[in-house]
Amino acid sequence: MNRLLYLVKGELLRLHKYNVISISILVAFIWGVVLYFVDSAIFNALLPLLILVDTTMMSIMYIGSVMFFEKKESTLSSILVTPVKNEEIILSKIIANTIHTLFSTALIIVVFIFLKDVEIRYFLMLIAIIFITAFFTGLGLFFSYYQKDFTSLLTNLMALVFLLLIPSVLYELGVFKAAIWEYILLINPFQAAQEVIVGGFKVVDLDWKYYFSLAYVVFGLVLSYKFLIVPKFKNYAVSISGV
Repeated sequence: MNRLLYLVKGELLRLHKYNVISISILVAFIWGVVLYFVDSAIFNALLPLLILVDTTMMSIMYIGSVMFFEKKESTLSSILVTPVKNEEIILSKIIANTIHTLFSTALIIVVFIFLKDVEIRYFLMLIAIIFITAFFTGLGLFFSYYQKDFTSLLTNLMALVFLLLIPSVLYELGVFKAAIWEYILLINPFQAAQEVIVGGFKVVDLDWKYYFSLAYVVFGLVLSYKFLIVPKFKNYAVSISGV
């Protein structure tokens, strides 16, 4: 436990060193200014979308940038010769990125609670941000294992998001009219994350889709960590160490 706390502290310091925390706070500030001046109807649609982007896409980008900075500076190779376990290294990265994203996202939410009188289910929103960020941070770690550089990560990420969002957009536009699509789309991790985030607002009634999506995110995090992220980390670490 002491090793894990020490590693988390080191990851947070690294996020600060690479200006990831500063950038996330700046982005939160910009979005806050933009949302302050938009119409209430548009605001109600944009705020959940902003939280979704911050906890999914941005989580992947932030952890991806850290991984490539580490690769460039051979930081990870130095850690591997210490007594820490691979699981502790991975957990520290997921926890640190979750803490940092929780702070930046909470900053926006708190501001608009006072400025726009947003009604939040605080506990459910906290759960949503923590588990969604952790889940997508883990996916970002796994995604980074197979990218040659940060540009490739961004390009492939945009392509992946575009492909995953197309079915949801077509469903919202009424192109996909069959009722079965309501169930199929929940397999999409971005759609599941959106359902969990929207459930954090008091104006939305919780239904089976919320509970299914929350279970999907939680079990997805556990299973991906156990069977994808940890098993493949050793090969990644060896490949960047030059062994």
